[in-house]
Amino acid sequence: MALAFIGLGANLGDPRAQVRAALAALGGIPATRLLGRSSLYLSAPVGHAAQPDFVNAVAMVETTLAPRALLEALLDIERGFGRERSFANAPRTLDLDLLLYDALRVREPGLEIPHPRMHERAFVLRPLAEIAPDTEIPGRGALAPLLAACAGQAAEKLET
Repeated sequence: MALAFIGLGANLGDPRAQVRAALAALGGIPATRLLGRSSLYLSAPVGHAAQPDFVNAVAMVETTLAPRALLEALLDIERGFGRERSFANAPRTLDLDLLLYDALRVREPGLEIPHPRMHERAFVLRPLAEIAPDTEIPGRGALAPLLAACAGQAAEKLET
């Protein structure tokens, strides 16, 4: 079994409800078990700023799926929530990112683990620290100093 962390985000429709429903959907992925989830966080959009704020969370799963198969399952869930990829950093009904998969480092078309920008984003690191504070991000180091470097970014806890 591998331990994986998944970032969740939404800013269209009812983002809180969508993130909660997506967390439940993660438990339905074959050969995968939801072990934990963070609180929900509110954060400003990155990249394309002219859009609503995001609701974010991080989930911890245990899986026997290979990284690519897990990513495909996440993309299927996104499509089920009506995700459209109109342009980079566009508003979305649901975004699921495979952040970490054990201590694996992967760089291939369409799949990069650890997620390439996770170490720069408080809306990923704060919820991750809530459920797995001792996490090491391969190639980047311990979570705590990475989170400290993002201290100026807002990621407000909404609810547990």
